[in-house]
Amino acid sequence: MLRTTVFSLSAAVLFGAPALAAVPCESLATFKLSNATITLAQTVAPGAFTPPAGRGRGGGPNPYANLPAFCRVAATLTPSSDSDIKIEVWMPASGWNNKLLAVGNGAWAGSISYNAMGPAVAAGYAATSTDTGHTGGSASFVVDHPEKVIDFSYRAVHEMTIAAKAITSEFYGGGPRLSYFQGCSTGGRQALTSAQRYPLDFDGIIAGASAVNASRLHGTQVWVAQQSHRDDGSLIPQNKYAALHDAVLQACDALDGVKDRVIENPRQCKFDPSVLVCKGEDSASCLTASQAETARRVFQGPGLFPGYEYGSEGGWNGTLANPVGIAYDMYRYFVFNDPNWDYKTLNIEKDVPRFDKAIGTTMNSSDTNLKPFFDHGGKLLMYHGWADPGIPAGNSVLYYSEVLKGIGGASKASGSIRLFMLPGVGHCAGGDGPSTFDSLGALDQWRDKGKAPDSIPASHSTNGAVDKTRPLCPYPQVAQYRGTGDTNDAANFTCN
Repeated sequence: MLRTTVFSLSAAVLFGAPALAAVPCESLATFKLSNATITLAQTVAPGAFTPPAGRGRGGGPNPYANLPAFCRVAATLTPSSDSDIKIEVWMPASGWNNKLLAVGNGAWAGSISYNAMGPAVAAGYAATSTDTGHTGGSASFVVDHPEKVIDFSYRAVHEMTIAAKAITSEFYGGGPRLSYFQGCSTGGRQALTSAQRYPLDFDGIIAGASAVNASRLHGTQVWVAQQSHRDDGSLIPQNKYAALHDAVLQACDALDGVKDRVIENPRQCKFDPSVLVCKGEDSASCLTASQAETARRVFQGPGLFPGYEYGSEGGWNGTLANPVGIAYDMYRYFVFNDPNWDYKTLNIEKDVPRFDKAIGTTMNSSDTNLKPFFDHGGKLLMYHGWADPGIPAGNSVLYYSEVLKGIGGASKASGSIRLFMLPGVGHCAGGDGPSTFDSLGALDQWRDKGKAPDSIPASHSTNGAVDKTRPLCPYPQVAQYRGTGDTNDAANFTCN
């Protein structure tokens, strides 16, 4: 009976039909993996998945209610004596599309990304995720645990991928025909790290708002908070961000021919924060001279890394008052080995090189030689919101531009890598611009069908109702209004 099932699966893989399980899910409890222990193998009935204690889904709709039946496998990986990498692999009981999707994490990770695994399984993928080797969203795990630092930085995702491919192969009687990775922020760094260090792990990769160039990125994130506290009056209060954002839009919103509270290309924007300096008493509608200088510095950046783009200021409340958490922890734990380090003492000219020396080769993920990944047909789809208030959008532009230089320019690279800059979109999602789009569908069409994404449809919603659609365009193209028709309808725009 098993031989018949495996033969049927092989035919399914060959001809692209949805695949069925070859062995019972529960039998995987005894499956042997190198440096790994299976801790759970159970069939989950349709819509029956409940996250583990402490990983509740909140008060919103149940994101797992429409999931099909799937085989849930959990394992602990120990590639080093101090490794404790938790992974899960979810495999549709029927209708598998013969593909594996690995999903990334955010910030310090520390947990399985269940909410990202669910949609993958619903779409027919086998899905996998890891906690990257520790529990909880802080950097305390790094103290005296160099192997766990390596696990978090790059090893956990690689080991997870090897294990997930073996588990899916055992369950279905054959491994995935194509394997993809999808992540944003830390997940974007994981994505590019995989392409750099393990070019054969994935056939296609989606890298959103990638936290690469860590020494300069995190140095900049600490630096902007430092600038906000350089004197008693330099911090821009939260109640002033709306006025600052409105002033930027007033100066630059209409540059693309459409006034819609979205700046299509912030690099064309010319804005001087001093226009908001209070003429009389201080109020929420103006800035003091010191606050205007803070805004100018944040837009400009520290010199060794891009500043935040025009349009991002609406989200600065999570960036300026205190350093971005992961950036602060990177410097105090990895660089200074002092949990009480005062970020206001940062010397960015000296401390970024100090970061490079201490942890840069492990954490920066800045290698732009992706030729080995491209040579085996790998496709890389990058994206970044122009209005990102966490990771400056210029980070992705810089990385993409350097990759292009290494392969001989845009014309030679367009078959392997494309970057989509999202106007008016914040960190990974949100903002005034269209941030809902099917990046996985675009990647799959590109890698599996050979149809490169010349544009990607995107939408923006308010209170659950779509109120704007636009095409996302491969950088440096932008969506240009045709001159007639509804400006909220993507059909009236073209990529130029």
